[in-house]
Amino acid sequence: MASGIAKIQNGERMSLREQIALAVKLSLPAILAQLSSILMQYIDASMVGRLGAESSASVGLVSSSLWLFWGVCSMITMGFSVQVAHRIGAKQYADARSVLRQGITACFIAGIVIMAIGLVIAPFLPHWLGGEDAICPDATLYFSVFIIALPVLTMNYLAGGMLRCAGNMKVPSLLNVMMCVLDVIFNFFLIFPTRDISLAGFSITMPGAGLGVLGAALGTVAAECVTAAMMMWFLCVKQEGLNIAKFKFARRSFRPTRSVLKRATNIALPMTVEHVVFCGAQIMIMVIVAPLGIVAIAANAFAVTAESLCYMPGFGIGDAATTLTGQSYGAGRIDLVKRFCHISVILGMAIMTIMAAVMYVCAPVMMDIMTPVSAISSLGTEVLRIEAWAEPMYAASIVAYGAFVGVGDTLMPAIMNFGSIWLVRIPVAAFLAPVMGLRGVWIAMCVELIFRGSIFLWRMAGGYWYRKAKKTTDSEVPLPEEDLE
Repeated sequence: MASGIAKIQNGERMSLREQIALAVKLSLPAILAQLSSILMQYIDASMVGRLGAESSASVGLVSSSLWLFWGVCSMITMGFSVQVAHRIGAKQYADARSVLRQGITACFIAGIVIMAIGLVIAPFLPHWLGGEDAICPDATLYFSVFIIALPVLTMNYLAGGMLRCAGNMKVPSLLNVMMCVLDVIFNFFLIFPTRDISLAGFSITMPGAGLGVLGAALGTVAAECVTAAMMMWFLCVKQEGLNIAKFKFARRSFRPTRSVLKRATNIALPMTVEHVVFCGAQIMIMVIVAPLGIVAIAANAFAVTAESLCYMPGFGIGDAATTLTGQSYGAGRIDLVKRFCHISVILGMAIMTIMAAVMYVCAPVMMDIMTPVSAISSLGTEVLRIEAWAEPMYAASIVAYGAFVGVGDTLMPAIMNFGSIWLVRIPVAAFLAPVMGLRGVWIAMCVELIFRGSIFLWRMAGGYWYRKAKKTTDSEVPLPEEDLE
C-alpha cells in the first residue's frame, strides 16, 4: 500500500494492475471499518428489540435525526481531511500538520455548538416527528445521550478521516472493530437487568443495570468515546507525517487561520448543507411513516439498519476513493484521478450487487435476529427485498460521490443528492404510503436510488468534475510562518 501511495506522490508510472491492487488494498480495511460501525447499530437494534415493540419504535423514531447531527459533524471534519490529503499528495507534511492542528480546534468548537442545538430541541423532537406518547420519553432520552457526546464523537470522525486521507485504512478499521466489541460488552451489562443465564448446564447470575433504551445509548457512547481517545492518540503520536505530538506544542498554533477555514468551508459547506437537506428528507420520510403505527415504525427502523449491512461496503470504498483521488489530485496526477474513480465505482457496484443478493435471500433471518415480533419481522423482510433491487445503482452514487469529494468537487454532487431525494423519493413516498403503507415508502426509495445512481454515472462519465475542479490546490494556500515546521 505504501509503495502505491509513494508512486502517486513521486509521479511514477502505475500500471492498471497496480492501480486496481491499490484501490482494493485501501478499500478492504475501509469496508471493514464501515461494516463494524453498522454492525454496532445492528447489535443495538437487536438488543433493544428484545425489550419489545415500543422500545424499538422509540429508538427508530429518532434514528434519522441522530444521523443528521452525526453527519453534520462528520461533514465539517471533511473540510480539513481533504486539505490534508492534498498536502500529503504534494509531500508538504508541515502544512498537513498545521491543517490538522487547526482542524482539531475548529471541529471541537463546532461539536459543542451542534451539541447545544441538539439539547435544546431534544424534548420536543419525538412529538414533532409524530411519535405516540408512549414512546416519546425514551426517544428523548436516547437522543439526548448521543447529543451530549457529540464533541467527542466529532474528534473520532476527524481522527478517522485524517488517518484515511493519509492512506492509513488499517488503524481506523481495527479500532472500529474494537468499538463494536466494546459496544456488545457495555450493552450487555447496561441494557438488561440482573438475570440468571444457563451455560453448559450451569446457572450463572449475570449482573445488569437494567437501563433499557438508556443503557443502549450509554453503552454505544462509551464505546465510541474509548475509540475516539485511541484514534486521536494514534493520529497525533504515531501517524507518520501527521504526528503533531513529535513537535513542541508551545511553538505551534492551534488557532484556525482564515485561509484554512475558508478552504474548509468551501469543501464542507456544500456537503453539510446537502447532508442537512438529505437528512431532512429522511426525517420527512419518518413523518410519513409515523402515522402507519408502531409496527411500521419499528419495521422501518430495523430494515434501515439491516440494509446498512448491504450498502456500508460502498461507503468504505467511497472513503478509499476519496483518499486515492485526493492524493492524486494533490500530486497533479489528473490521469490517476479519473482512473481511480472508475476503478472504485466498478468495484463498489460489484460488491454491493453481491451484497444485495445475499440480503434478498437472508432478509427473514436478518429481521428475526433483531426482533421476536413476527409482524415487525415479516414487514421488514418485505421492504428489504424491495430495496435489494436498487443497491448496485446506490453503490454508483456513493462511490462516485467519494471520488468527487477527493478533488474538492462538492457543490454539484450535493445538489444531485438532495435534489434526487426531495424531488423523487418524498413525492412518490407521500403518494404511495396511504395506499400501500410501508411497502410504498420503500418502493419510492428504490426508484429514487436507481435514479440517483444514474445521474452520478452520467456526471462521472462526462469528466466535468475533475476538469473543472478548483485548479489551485490546498498546498498553494499560504500558511502563517509560525505554523510551518
